[in-house]
Amino acid sequence: MKYIKLCFRLLLGLFMTYAGFSHLTIARQEFVAQVPTWLQFSDGFTDFVVLASGVVEICLGLGMLFLWKKKALVGALLALFYVLIFPGNINQYVNHIDAFGLDTDQARFIRLFFQPVLIFIALWSTGGWKYCKKCITIVKNK
Repeated sequence: MKYIKLCFRLLLGLFMTYAGFSHLTIARQEFVAQVPTWLQFSDGFTDFVVLASGVVEICLGLGMLFLWKKKALVGALLALFYVLIFPGNINQYVNHIDAFGLDTDQARFIRLFFQPVLIFIALWSTGGWKYCKKCITIVKNK
């Protein structure tokens, strides 16, 4: 089982690193479509959100690949990141925005179900569940 978790952790790390670099280069305009309309204050700010989220994705991806001793923390942070970007996926569905080949409402709707899967894999493959439980226990005891 540990090798299966390792494979998923490495795949997520590679995927996130690639996605992050895509934010900065080849898919920049596609990622603009992911920024929720309520967060698009100006073109410059929208571009900043795309670039900043790309940098965060690169950091999380590299963390998944290289920070073995901190894997639970990185997994928990990656899961949180997936939660935070989920409104962009909802925005794309609700506002019928074509991007990443998602050019039908059905395709955009189906995509919404993949975010919880990514959250689960990030937590499961890294032991992030235990890290989250530990943090909740600390907060409760204060």
